[in-house]
Amino acid sequence: MKTKIGIPRGLFFYQYYPLWKTFFEELGAEIAVSGHTNRRILDMGVKSCVDEACLPVKVFFGHVLDLADKVDYLFIPRLTSVSRKEYICPKFGGLPDMVRHSLYGLPPIIDTEINLRKSGKNLLNAAMDVGSRLNCDKKAVRRALEKSLRAYREFREQVKKGALPPDIIDKRFPVLKKPSDRILNILVIGHVYNLYDNYINMDMLKKLRNNSVNLITVDMIDGCIIDEKAQTLNKKMFWYFGRKAMGTALHVLDRNDIDGVIYVMSFGCGVDSFISDLVEKKIRRKSDVPFIILTIDEHSGEAGFNTRLEAFLDMVRWRYRHEADVSSHG
Repeated sequence: MKTKIGIPRGLFFYQYYPLWKTFFEELGAEIAVSGHTNRRILDMGVKSCVDEACLPVKVFFGHVLDLADKVDYLFIPRLTSVSRKEYICPKFGGLPDMVRHSLYGLPPIIDTEINLRKSGKNLLNAAMDVGSRLNCDKKAVRRALEKSLRAYREFREQVKKGALPPDIIDKRFPVLKKPSDRILNILVIGHVYNLYDNYINMDMLKKLRNNSVNLITVDMIDGCIIDEKAQTLNKKMFWYFGRKAMGTALHVLDRNDIDGVIYVMSFGCGVDSFISDLVEKKIRRKSDVPFIILTIDEHSGEAGFNTRLEAFLDMVRWRYRHEADVSSHG
């Protein structure tokens, strides 16, 4: 009987799931994924997690509980760094401990540390650690890692071409409405767990698509371009997401095809609390591209969220229609 590994549909799920899925399946394990975020999962997470945690962490707790009695192991890696000389939010490093000490009756947790800050070779060490827990041969682990990295690169290429991670993972082919207005190019900046969880962002991406918007996300911008722009900052960015957000914002300043920028952040996010401010200052001071910050948490009301989103799009369209209507006097 195959070992069943549970992967919660939260946090970095929409960034690394194709890699994790391929790796475990190549080692002969069966994958179980928690359901899509809904009110039940959110409520379970809010009740079981500390109040001070941000919304994405509370949602993750709900997904863990959704899987708890269905799998042999839970895969909750201790993510310290996923890029050289940068860190990600500390909540990822402490996540296995938070889960283990807050929830009871869980299956064993695979909490291997992944730390690529000094060298990408540490990924192999992490893979070997996971393989040893599943009693797998080292050669099999190497082959599984190589194949999973190929699957991940293919996934990233699809995203760069304009596909959204949830559509790729769930093998969906959304039917878009015929545009009734001019198609707007809107850049959406935000963590993957805020952008691609349709429940916590209240179907924002679908609403944008249905309003004749061509979505451009941080993940669709070439990494070399982001790195080049980020290097122009006075100081190297400490955070992985901070570099991506700032590099993308600076890239926008060189383009003349972006009609607006939306920054999606969760209330209580330490990284977003200052990165969003830096991004806004760069865009407002050096361009006239419309910019808005949309903040979400477990108390966000959809009516108010929709009003802000629709008002922003209306303003962008009004500006496009009337930008040439400038008086010849004064």
